Amino acid sequence: MQNKDEALGTQPIGKLMLSLALPAVAAQFINMLYNIVDRIYIGNIPGTGALALTGVGVTFPIILLVSAFAAFAGMGGAPLASIQLGAGNREGAEKILGNCFSMLLVLSVTLTVIFSIFKTPLLYMFGASDAIIGYAEDYISIYLAGTIFVQLALGLNTFISAQGHATVAMLSVLIGAVINIVLDPVFIFVFGMGVSGAALATILSQAVSAAWVLRFLFSAKSGIRIRRGNMKFEKRVVGKVIGLGIAPFIMQSTESLVNITLNAGLQRYGGDLYVGSMTIMQSVMQMLVMPIQGITQGAQPIMSYNYGAKNYSRVRKTFSLLLKVMLLVTVSGFALAALLPGVLARMFTQDAELIEIVKKMMPIFFGGIWAFGAQMACQTTFMALGQAKISLFLALLRKVVLLVPLALLLPVVLGGNVLGIYIAEPVADVIASFTTLSLFLIKRKTLLPDGGAPAKSK
Repeated sequence: MQNKDEALGTQPIGKLMLSLALPAVAAQFINMLYNIVDRIYIGNIPGTGALALTGVGVTFPIILLVSAFAAFAGMGGAPLASIQLGAGNREGAEKILGNCFSMLLVLSVTLTVIFSIFKTPLLYMFGASDAIIGYAEDYISIYLAGTIFVQLALGLNTFISAQGHATVAMLSVLIGAVINIVLDPVFIFVFGMGVSGAALATILSQAVSAAWVLRFLFSAKSGIRIRRGNMKFEKRVVGKVIGLGIAPFIMQSTESLVNITLNAGLQRYGGDLYVGSMTIMQSVMQMLVMPIQGITQGAQPIMSYNYGAKNYSRVRKTFSLLLKVMLLVTVSGFALAALLPGVLARMFTQDAELIEIVKKMMPIFFGGIWAFGAQMACQTTFMALGQAKISLFLALLRKVVLLVPLALLLPVVLGGNVLGIYIAEPVADVIASFTTLSLFLIKRKTLLPDGGAPAKSK
């Protein structure tokens, strides 16, 4: 009987990508509900909803950093494990899994301690005012207590997808999301816990997801298993994981830097309601980006496995299909944000002034999302092929090189106008997307030759 991972090299690409992408998209959509549902309920708390929503918004940089470290180990290790499976080295794939599991445990303890000690000054740095700091502290204090659950659930689930078990990976997220959706209104409204209740519902849900993931990866159902003998750190394995994982880490951690920069600028040039508008728009952005990430997760194991097996034509066909689907999704997302900003804003708040700000600024903020599909398709392919240095450059380009400087400079150029902060996003998106696509087209023949051995990362 054919192993699940062996199907990555034999089944028709369209059918295989669909079978992997649909559960991954569903998993990403469900995972999105962890935060989106929290924000919808919090934004509709009678009397204090707008301030509470803004308070939770300034905690995003910490939450994003916690997720970024999960991606550091998970997305750094999973493509390498897929490549080893494609090369027929199951023992090597399990060694990568074991080392990444240990990394996640160490990171969880470290992050919990550091952020718990410095949370208050960090929140002020991230754009909190005296009016919203209490909401921010209440939420993040409880969230940090569940850091280990978030790390394990997010970081290890990538190893389930890497084997081709997309449905199992989806279920790990589905279980937690359902629990979160049920507990949110109970804790927030019935028990009167407010933002603290939202945070408690989130970490309890992540705890269940983490338990599901661990149960599978320790079982015989998994093609690669967590084994005690592989949990001891090996310099060579950890080095490779760090080399590849640094790119997704920077992609997500710089999202935190972007969030800090945007919130601080909005607080300076606009005030609390403008910070609240960014909370809503980033929530909508998450709704659009999550399906994109799910589709890329469906394509990545196919490309990694076949790259390891030196079946380059199959990798090229997978990329071509991925690029078309990505552009379709991002163009559709641009149309949605441009045409229905008011409808999207009312999901999160009933505050008339806040809704008007979102209606005015959302079409501008999402003005470059249509091009983002090309960047995601190329970035995913570089990651899938183990091209650590190129992935790192592209991760830095959009946010660190372009978006942060633009968000700092454009308001000044426009004479202190808050509009400059919203304009920075589409400008960075378009420049980064065209640069990424151009670089991929230049490197394509070297990385995916018609024959011969795979190219080394330059």
